[in-house]
Amino acid sequence: MFLPFFDSLRRAGVPVSLREFLGFLEAMAAGLATYDIEAFYFLARTAMVKDERHLDRFDRAFSAAFKGLETIPPEAVLEAVALPAEWLKKLAERHLTAEERAEIEALGGFERLMETLRARLAEQKGRHQGGSKWIGTAGTSPFGAYGYNPEGVRIGQAEGREGRAAKVWDRREFRDFDDRVELGTRNIKVALRRLRQWARHGAAEELDLPATIRASADAGYIDVKTRPERHNAVKVVLFLDVGGSMEAHVRVVEELFSASRSEFKHLEHYYFHNCLYEQVWRNSRRRWDEQTPTLDLLNRYGPDYKCIFVGDAAMSPYEISHPGGANEHWNPESGASWLARARAQWPAHVWLNPLPEKHWPHTPSIGMIAQAFAGRMLPLTLAGITKAMRVLG
Repeated sequence: MFLPFFDSLRRAGVPVSLREFLGFLEAMAAGLATYDIEAFYFLARTAMVKDERHLDRFDRAFSAAFKGLETIPPEAVLEAVALPAEWLKKLAERHLTAEERAEIEALGGFERLMETLRARLAEQKGRHQGGSKWIGTAGTSPFGAYGYNPEGVRIGQAEGREGRAAKVWDRREFRDFDDRVELGTRNIKVALRRLRQWARHGAAEELDLPATIRASADAGYIDVKTRPERHNAVKVVLFLDVGGSMEAHVRVVEELFSASRSEFKHLEHYYFHNCLYEQVWRNSRRRWDEQTPTLDLLNRYGPDYKCIFVGDAAMSPYEISHPGGANEHWNPESGASWLARARAQWPAHVWLNPLPEKHWPHTPSIGMIAQAFAGRMLPLTLAGITKAMRVLG
C-alpha cells in the first residue's frame, strides 16, 4: 500500500533505506497513526528522515504521494470509520454571503483590537463556537478560528484562509528554501550575472592567453605569461520572506535562491516573516531558538553589500506601521523603522515581489512598502530581475 510513497521518497532524493521503510510499516501496523493525518505525517517523517536537510524533499514527496486524498467524499469516510471529534470541527465553519460579510465591521484599529482581546481573555471562562464576541470557532468574532472577520487575531487555526488576520497567536512551522533547485534556474542565472563585477587579486596563477601569444610571437618561442586570478567581487545580503502567504511562491523563490547561491560567491542569506524586525534567522526549523539580531547584520555587513529583499509584502498594515503589530510576536519597534535602517545601511537595495504586479494595488501593505522603497519594488520575473540588477549595479 505504501510502496508508491517509498518510491516517491527515493525519487525526491530522500536517502531512505529499506530497513527504515520496514520500520515505518511496523509502526503503522502497531496503530501509532491510524486516522490522524498529522500523526501519520510526523510518524513517516520520524521513521524515514535522518537528516534535517532532507525535510523539504520529504514534504514534497509526501505531498505528491498523497495528493487527492482531500477529495474523498466525507460520506465515504463516514461509512468506513467513526471520525474523531477533531476532524469534525471544521464542519461547523460558516460560509457567509457577501451581504453578511459587509455587515461585519472591524473593531477600529490595532490598539482597540489588542485592548478588546485582553478583555476577552480576562472574561471568557470556556470554549465558544459560532458567535460574534467570544474567542471561539466558526463565528464572526475578531478572535478565534475558522470564521470570518475583516480584521482579527487568528487563534488555533493551522493556516490562513481569508488573509485578513492582523495577528496570529499560534506558533507556526516554516521551512527553509531549497538552494539546490536546478529546474528553471538557467534564465535567472543569466539575469543575475549582469550584477557580477570582477576583481583581480592574489598570486599570479591564471594563464594570460593573449599576453602569452603576444610574447611568444615576439620572442620566437613559447613565453608563458600569467596574471592574478579573477574573483567575483559582488557581495550580496539576501532577505527572504518565508511562511504564510509566501507558501504559494515557494517554487519561484527557490529558483532565485538556488541561482543566487551559484552566481554570487559572497552571499549571505537570512529569513524573515512578512516584514523586517529586530530578529532574523537562517534555519526556519529553529527560528525561535537560533535568531540573529538584525542590528548585528547592520553592523557586520558594510555599505558595499547589495541588499535584496524577496517577499510578497502581503500583510496587515499594522505590521509595517505599528510597534507590536508583528504577526507572531510583539515587536518593540515598527517594521518601517527596521526597513529604513536597512535601506540606509545598504544604499544599493531592491525588493523583489513574486506576486503578479497587477495584484499589487489591491493590497495596502504592498503600496506602503513600495512607497518606502521609492520605486525599487520590482516583480520577481526575468524582466524584473534584469531591471533589479541594473538598479543594484
